[in-house]
Amino acid sequence: MSLPELPAPTRRIYCNRTLNLRSIQVVGFDMDYTLIHYRTEAWERHAFDHAKRLLLERGWPVRAFELDPSFAQLGLILDLELGNIVKANRFGFIKKALHGTSPLSFETYREIYARELVDLSEGRWRFLNTLFALSEAHLYAQCIDLLDAGALPDAEGPMSYRDVYDVVRKAIDDVHMRGDLKREIMADPDRFVELDPDLPLALQDLRHAGKKVALITNSEWFYTTAMMSYAFDRYLDGAGWRSLFDVVIVAARKPDFFHARNPIFEIVDDDDGLLRPVVGPLEEGGAYLGGHAWLLEELFGIAGQQLLYVGDHIFSDVNVSKKMHRWRTALVVRELEEDIVALEAFKAKQKELSERMEQKARLEHDASHVRLELQRKRRGYGPPVAESANVLESRFHELRSELVALDEAIAPLAREASQLMNPRWGLVMRAGNDKSHLARQIEKSADIYMSRVSNLLAQTPFVYLRSPRGSLPHDSGPAGGAQ
Repeated sequence: MSLPELPAPTRRIYCNRTLNLRSIQVVGFDMDYTLIHYRTEAWERHAFDHAKRLLLERGWPVRAFELDPSFAQLGLILDLELGNIVKANRFGFIKKALHGTSPLSFETYREIYARELVDLSEGRWRFLNTLFALSEAHLYAQCIDLLDAGALPDAEGPMSYRDVYDVVRKAIDDVHMRGDLKREIMADPDRFVELDPDLPLALQDLRHAGKKVALITNSEWFYTTAMMSYAFDRYLDGAGWRSLFDVVIVAARKPDFFHARNPIFEIVDDDDGLLRPVVGPLEEGGAYLGGHAWLLEELFGIAGQQLLYVGDHIFSDVNVSKKMHRWRTALVVRELEEDIVALEAFKAKQKELSERMEQKARLEHDASHVRLELQRKRRGYGPPVAESANVLESRFHELRSELVALDEAIAPLAREASQLMNPRWGLVMRAGNDKSHLARQIEKSADIYMSRVSNLLAQTPFVYLRSPRGSLPHDSGPAGGAQ
């Protein structure tokens, strides 16, 4: 038989901490944007329009607002104190910023943030760590423009940028709480849901390899059954989506699910979601509402390192499950595919850019030494310098001219590199040459990450995922240290 080749880079699993999938006994999955992937623009445009309607009812002049799907991206951060949207690197240094919808110049944002570091534990910052937040970010930015223009209703009184966020956030929350958006998705799932034919087989492989499979979602029972039936049943020859799971838990209230012992109810009627309190342990094959992680560990007789949880939310899914229970963690980052495609397309230019940057480092090194020799010659100290001051000065100016010419060649390449994937923000996982704040959060919280759950299909339930050797600036030698 011919064995399959390794999957394309967009469909691989990337490893932060070594994970032997053979040692995993239970695999749990979130649903929204994990097992069910939405057409982001369609979903976010609908959420945006519903929230806009609520703001119109409040008297805010937002009728002309339209969603720009490219305006925001995963991993950006709202500065509620200044009304800005920023992108930070792994250390929290801000690399790009908008005020409302307007870009801040390099000089302006450096002046504002020269002494500021993003610390997500502070209430000032709001991290856009899920695709559900993209419409919220653009709506907030446009409302900041209204506030700055003095266009918000007088009845609101004086408002801060944080006050504006609170109103926008409540509108977005109300959209989800009222259920109008979910009913529209259930009525026309073809419009909102992107099907993945590989996904049911990937889950079947896990179960037939002897692993228990759980669904743990914050969505309600009526919505979960509708979405899972739509996305899975067509591929299961009549078995139905419930056949893929050893237990189903809805309305889990994550992150509380991982740290609070909430009551749990059994769903005893699939059609109307009739509930009864659970007395005693859970049972395999059951469907439940609420509860907590300890019940799941008790059901399968496992704990910690034997359970892998897969979700799309850094904090509600992977961070808290690792912190509270030491579960192994996997993050689904759908925009990773776009990052990788953009990087692959830019590979030849990136090679040229890297070579030119190495050349620039060498020229800067030479220019610095010539300048130092000229300084010593003129001030009469240090080892004797054979060349005259005029010769040294001439050589220094030659090197500076070469550097200016080289910078002119580097500038368009560097500008193109900074605009890959998104012309405003660049790559999701990078901030300039460094890792983005999002990439750092993924590195800290997720043992593995991937663009979609079906990437498990090519890797098999028996894969041993090894983290790469961590790189340090001095690994590449003196040249690397000089760059």
